[in-house]
Amino acid sequence: MAKAVKKTTRRRKTPSGPVGLTPREVCTSPPKAVEELCREIQADGAAVIAPYRDPLGGHWLVLAALPLEQVQPTPYQRKVSDAHVKRLADVIARTGRFLDPVIAVRVGPKQYQTPNGGHRTGALKLQGARSVTALVVTEPEVARLILALNVEKAHNLREKSLEVVRLARELAALTAGAAPAAARTGPTAATGTRPTAATGIAPATAACEDEFTLEFEEPAFLTLGLCYDANGRFGGGAYHPILKRVDEFLHQPLPKALETRQQYADALLELDALVTELVAGLKQRGLESPYLKSFVVARLNPLRFRRGATLPIEETLKKMTDAARKFKLDKITTADLARTGGAPPEEPS
Repeated sequence: MAKAVKKTTRRRKTPSGPVGLTPREVCTSPPKAVEELCREIQADGAAVIAPYRDPLGGHWLVLAALPLEQVQPTPYQRKVSDAHVKRLADVIARTGRFLDPVIAVRVGPKQYQTPNGGHRTGALKLQGARSVTALVVTEPEVARLILALNVEKAHNLREKSLEVVRLARELAALTAGAAPAAARTGPTAATGTRPTAATGIAPATAACEDEFTLEFEEPAFLTLGLCYDANGRFGGGAYHPILKRVDEFLHQPLPKALETRQQYADALLELDALVTELVAGLKQRGLESPYLKSFVVARLNPLRFRRGATLPIEETLKKMTDAARKFKLDKITTADLARTGGAPPEEPS
């Protein structure tokens, strides 16, 4: 059984003075690796506008105009919203301007992936555009970091969880040596090595799950994502507050961590099936509320009256499952339900 670890919140440090580069430092002579990337971009039929360093971290970027047909979304991000693409295309058409370059990673000859530009490239394609301005990052592993930075469209819990678990699977495949066949041939500016596969992610040998806390954000997203992937009708909103207290990043290699998380997900799906039966039973007794599921889950929560306490996730799910099997429907009254506040409404399918 995993040892419970008390979670603490660290206060963010405020910079004591100016950080980053001066304007003149942003535009300096690029290193050889960046020059090589520029030549590769030109060979793809694209146009290099300018290489430069980002003003905060000093990392090299290449501003370029890429042929639109060469730019595709990364395989692990959420599906684009057709309605959002159409609205964006309408705005672009009315303004006659495209002012927001996408981020792109070169993953092979005439092949680019964007981790944050799916809607914008889709809108441009609807408009019949031939090219898109892009910030081509020189370190392909940055593609997965965009998950933590992407604010193009707000996620709901389902979208976020599925996106995170897809990313985890891509990283696990690379860690296990199952990288896709098409590999980038040029060195990265950061390392001078050639580790990049067609996902736009640099493989990390034996990388553990807890090394990707920035990309995954919450361990609960991984567990819930596996549940959503297995059951399209699964509703994770009622369980998310509990998982945030008990789920932790695993110090296991990613392929092994996903196996462990699948066990968590299987246990949660088993619990959810019991909760669904209990909710149906309460409805048959005439109890109606949009928060019935949250009410039942709260009653099963072993940490309900233990402020600040936590348990290992395995123990928590087992206790909740045992409690669900012993749940007495005839003991629940309308007054009990009225006294209970609800969780936020469940995310749409």
